[in-house]
Amino acid sequence: MKVLIPEKFGTEGIEVLEDAGVQADYLPDTTPEELLDIIDGYEGLIVRSATTVTREVIERGSKLKIIGRAGVGVDNIDSEAATERGIIVCNAPTSNVVSAAEQTMCLMLAAARNTARADASMRAGKWDRSKFSGHELQHKTLAIFGLGRVGGLVAERAAAFDMELIGYDPYCTPERAAHLGVTLMTDINEICAQADFITVHLPKTKETTGMFSTEQYECMKDGVYLINVARGGIYDLDAMAVYLENGKIGGAGIDVWENEPVTDSPVHKFENVVMTPHLGASTKEAQVRAATQIAEYVIAGLEGKTVMTALNTAPVSQDVLNKVGPYMPIAQRTGVILAQLAPAAIESVKVEAFGNIADTDISTLATSLLAGVVSLGSDVEVNVINAGHIAEQRGITVETGSDPMCESYASSVRFTACTAEGDVDVECTLAPGEEVGRVVQILGYRTDFIPSDNIIILRYVDGPGHMGRIGTVLGDAGIDVTTMQIAKNDTDVAEILMNVDQPLSSDLQHKLVEAAGADSSWFIEL
Repeated sequence: MKVLIPEKFGTEGIEVLEDAGVQADYLPDTTPEELLDIIDGYEGLIVRSATTVTREVIERGSKLKIIGRAGVGVDNIDSEAATERGIIVCNAPTSNVVSAAEQTMCLMLAAARNTARADASMRAGKWDRSKFSGHELQHKTLAIFGLGRVGGLVAERAAAFDMELIGYDPYCTPERAAHLGVTLMTDINEICAQADFITVHLPKTKETTGMFSTEQYECMKDGVYLINVARGGIYDLDAMAVYLENGKIGGAGIDVWENEPVTDSPVHKFENVVMTPHLGASTKEAQVRAATQIAEYVIAGLEGKTVMTALNTAPVSQDVLNKVGPYMPIAQRTGVILAQLAPAAIESVKVEAFGNIADTDISTLATSLLAGVVSLGSDVEVNVINAGHIAEQRGITVETGSDPMCESYASSVRFTACTAEGDVDVECTLAPGEEVGRVVQILGYRTDFIPSDNIIILRYVDGPGHMGRIGTVLGDAGIDVTTMQIAKNDTDVAEILMNVDQPLSSDLQHKLVEAAGADSSWFIEL
């Protein structure tokens, strides 16, 4: 087995490879042209951030089985091209979690105690001791947004400072929050009003970009401190500058930026903002962990074993693929739907096969479902290879079942998400010759619905005029309804499902609920 390492890499990782009998060719500073010339013949490739693994590199590497990124982000690897070739792409996502948590505490303390400003004053030959009086962390309230790996470590460390911990994470179970000593809350503005310090540990998504802006800053305590060692753009820096200027925000510690590298920003002029150039993972220990972890994952991939941090599609046997493969896309989409329908954090999922697929191994469908369920709120890219690992970390268990009887269809699959506040389920089928799965039962209502990217579900007491009012609200907003189904049960309550051509704003959602007189509503994005 031969592995190429074309850039600087920890010797500890090379030792792990060699101890496993792998020939590790360490050729730092390899140019892109040289990489193309030498990649053929290697079964493994390990890179950090300096090497771009293009489609051409992947196509030249005729023997490649696995590409490892010694770090978290894999933007420099063409994962799509790798997947097409059946090459595993993996990373080392836990290598820097301790470093990031410690950097969070470092910035929190530095901001609260005016450390950077005092240092600059001393270096200027001054002794302004009274000018830099700060604040203790003890008995202060820390709000942690995102209780994943890094957020959990921050909670543990903040507890040692005797801080009061509150948190926001729709995907964190009450049990995990209780274990961390965090009081879970659901209203962002309410959390902001209680916090003396706020730290974010969230992935950068459409929902989290600009998550903290004018509305949230207005709700915050006077003198609040804001910390970001997660992703740039979660705090709106333009709006933050206004509240730093008027003193509403007491200070900030910022390690990550929306566009890096950065030498100027709206907050650069404020002395009470401690700024660092994305140092969250920049420790010797993190670099050693990244090297050794990725070496271990690459060895596993070369030996045909499971790679827990693989980021692209896992292989499926042809027999299983023939029967359940067509259900895999709808299973994953249903997972995303269930994650948004669930009334609380999902604690377990259940997959039940009926009809002519009941005698087939449906574990692949369970994994596909999990990939959808855990993709929301995840700080790493999720697919069927790493979904089970992430679900296990969240404490989500899996149950499967089967029944050869299927009353209405040749086959169907029911997916259930179980929470402390109740279960929700969706049943899907795939008619012979169809390539797209359809939902035939959702939330207890029978239907026949092919979900698209934006779904509206409204439940209301049936009566004349509902459809007209709903159509008027959507039409006035320029929203096109592409598919609509009305489902009823034995009561006078109706459930309408609509596919629309774009997401709905919070204000439009509110108007739609009022127009329909809906007692329950869900707005789902896939």
